[in-house]
Amino acid sequence: MPRQPRFDLPGVPQHVIQRGNNRQPCFLREQDYRIYLALLRETAIHTDCWIHAYVLMTNHVHLLMSSHTKGGISRCMQSLGRRYVTYFNQTYRRSGTLWEGRYKACLVDTERYLLTCYRYIELNPVRAVMTDKPGSYPWSSHACNGLNRPDVVLTPHAEYLALGSTPIARCDAYLALFKDAISEDRLADIRAYIQQQRALGTPRFQAVIEAELARVASVRPRGRPRKVF
Repeated sequence: MPRQPRFDLPGVPQHVIQRGNNRQPCFLREQDYRIYLALLRETAIHTDCWIHAYVLMTNHVHLLMSSHTKGGISRCMQSLGRRYVTYFNQTYRRSGTLWEGRYKACLVDTERYLLTCYRYIELNPVRAVMTDKPGSYPWSSHACNGLNRPDVVLTPHAEYLALGSTPIARCDAYLALFKDAISEDRLADIRAYIQQQRALGTPRFQAVIEAELARVASVRPRGRPRKVF
């Protein structure tokens, strides 16, 4: 059975996850992280994509990105994946796959969910007990989004820019969001929607996506549908 194409609408942000094969590390030393970020920037520019938030974990990557071109994110991820694998294999004298199949992605409702996805991504090292503060983790967008440090990889989304009229005001407003924990229900929603690769958002947002793409945008319950007699 052929795979369904990913949900993709120009201008609608996507939360993207790519994991190392068999959960094996895809970054072994500092240079690897730096090379990946350099390739991410180059590939995003080449494919007309914008990176709004990211975190590079030991064995997987989270990205929040958008494109005004249909298929732009897919082209970006395919090119980035190939280029980084080539670098990784040559550097460590290995061969074969590095990534665990295709990357996963879901559309994100800008109005209510986008800034939560920013926080979800940048809090990954804290949830993994790799650090106690997102700003102290070096391979994350938090230093830019929350602490106003330059990051050439990033292009701020309009929702982030609306947080304040100056960079300092935006950072202050953004950091204030981190004072409240993301609820367990919201965490579960984010994980379920990225796993099933659908459209994370309000019913109104999902209705718009369904009308545009003629596909179910909400997550399906686990298991087979119950038979009706």
